[in-house]
Amino acid sequence: MSETAEREQITVYSDYVCPFCYLGRHSLQEYQESREEELAIEWHPFDLRAQKRDADGTIDHSVDDGKDDDYYEQARQNVRRLQEEYDVGMDLEIATDVDSLPAQVASVHVQETYDYGTWRDFDWAVFEALWTEGRDIGDPDVLADIAEGTGVDPDDVHAALDDDDLFDRVHALFDEAHQQGVTGVPTFAYDGYGARGAVPPAQLKRLVEGTE
Repeated sequence: MSETAEREQITVYSDYVCPFCYLGRHSLQEYQESREEELAIEWHPFDLRAQKRDADGTIDHSVDDGKDDDYYEQARQNVRRLQEEYDVGMDLEIATDVDSLPAQVASVHVQETYDYGTWRDFDWAVFEALWTEGRDIGDPDVLADIAEGTGVDPDDVHAALDDDDLFDRVHALFDEAHQQGVTGVPTFAYDGYGARGAVPPAQLKRLVEGTE
C-alpha cells in the first residue's frame, strides 16, 4: 500500500489462528505506545495449516503435522504465561479447528483496497473476534459482520471470498513468505533484521531502534 510505504514500518508475518501472533500484536501495541510516531505494519499472511491443506484449499485434519498432544499442552502453557505477562484476556488458548484462509483472503483484499487505518482496524477486529469472542473467522458471514463494524463494505468481503484470483494471490504470498525464510509466526522484520515469536516490547524496540 502506498500510504503505508510512506511511513516507517515494521514487517509482520502472521496467521490469525496463531495465538502467539495475537499476543505478539499486543506486545507490538505496547511498544507502539512508547513511540512518538506510529510504526506502520506491513503485514504478510502465513499459512500455519499449509501441511494439512488439500489442493482445493480445504484442511485435512487427519494429516500428521508432527504436533501431538504434548506439543499443544506446551503451547497452552506458553499462551497462559504470555497472557499474564502482557495482561491479555483470551477466550481461547488454541484454535486448531478454525481455518484462517478466508480471513487472510479478506484481509489481503482490505489491505489492497482500503486505507491503512481501515485495514489496521479490520485486522485487529479479526484477531479479537477469534481470540476474545470465540467466533469462527472461517465463516464468510462472520467476516462480513467484522467488516461492517470496521468501515469495510460487507459485500466487498463476500465478493473477495468468491474471487479465485485473489485466493491464488494469497497462496502466492504464502509461498513468498517461505522464500523469504519465514518458517514460523509471528515473525517481525525491520531493516534486514528479524525476531520470531511473541517477543516482549523491549525486544521489538531493540529490533527497530537498536536500543532498550
